[in-house]
Amino acid sequence: MKAPLPPLDAIPSTIAAVADYIPFARERMTPSAWAYLDGAAADGLTRQDNQDAYGRLKLNPRVLRNLAGGHTRLELFGLALDYPILLAPVAYHRLAHPHGEYAAALGAAAMKAAMVLSTQASTSLEDVAAHAHAPPLWFQLYIQQDRDFTQSLVARAEKAGYRALVLTVDAPVNGVRNAEQRCGFTLPLDVTAVNLAGRRQARSAVANAGESAVFGGELLHGSATWDDVAWLRSATRLPILLKGVLHPDDAVQALEQGVDGIIVSNHGGRTLDTLPATIDALPAIAAAVAGRAPVLLDGGIRRGTDILKALALGAKAVLIGRAYIYGLAAAGAPGVAHVLHVLRSELEVAMALSGCRTLADITPDILWRSAR
Repeated sequence: MKAPLPPLDAIPSTIAAVADYIPFARERMTPSAWAYLDGAAADGLTRQDNQDAYGRLKLNPRVLRNLAGGHTRLELFGLALDYPILLAPVAYHRLAHPHGEYAAALGAAAMKAAMVLSTQASTSLEDVAAHAHAPPLWFQLYIQQDRDFTQSLVARAEKAGYRALVLTVDAPVNGVRNAEQRCGFTLPLDVTAVNLAGRRQARSAVANAGESAVFGGELLHGSATWDDVAWLRSATRLPILLKGVLHPDDAVQALEQGVDGIIVSNHGGRTLDTLPATIDALPAIAAAVAGRAPVLLDGGIRRGTDILKALALGAKAVLIGRAYIYGLAAAGAPGVAHVLHVLRSELEVAMALSGCRTLADITPDILWRSAR
């Protein structure tokens, strides 16, 4: 098997768009790491539809509008951002690059973007926050079966200066990851979920012989419920965003539990296959929330026009996942910064060519309606 190439020393001019990073990233990762970070559940239909759905939406630009003084600035939970793109939580960055989350954070900081650190990061949440060039940070949380340990994670994030909690709720079990199964994926010995060290494990996450593969074990006995959302709300002063929402009723219930924001997400197509694309699920959720809390979106973003369409359908901002992992794997921190630069630049071009001077000008009217 051919060894992965070293990270790029400089970004070649042939990389002009996010998709151009893919071959460079793939040849710098082991097949096992690629299967984990770029893989999807089952047949990958949801993962692909996340991208394809943007192409089904057409733009309806306006012309001759005054664009002087245009910008992409916004405020999100007290955080002043230059543009509406955040780094989504992705586990085990060191599978992509030796410097892992440090490199991703440095790239985000260089572009003044916020980063959401995964519970399953391969670098401790404290070390990322204490880095000399740390960007604004949110912490992604999985509620553990050990609730005391979960509370300690929250306390650690608060103490380290994280600005919000992103509670992921759409993965009580892993999806059917056939790509990982086929290549026999296991974590290298030097890559671990360091933030979870010391947690109390379930008695058994594996069913006994003859029992159901999922429901026969202990894994779901301590899975999170709405009661845990209420508990978390009482246990922290930080804003809480619920990530993994696809149904409008869940968004409404989240607000009733005191959640501060909603992230429309299908886990990048990594949990349950044949879910709707997030951009297709967004309008109904935005309508149900009705401006009571910010709605964000992740899934399939590869172009600035994708971001424009998400904002037009009710998203306040978007998160990117695989897109920046491609940059990280190919070129470390400069790759992450370049991916953010490309997407921000494309968003500004798309706004200007659609007649939108600021984010407030991006409304559903910029989307083509063939029935008009």
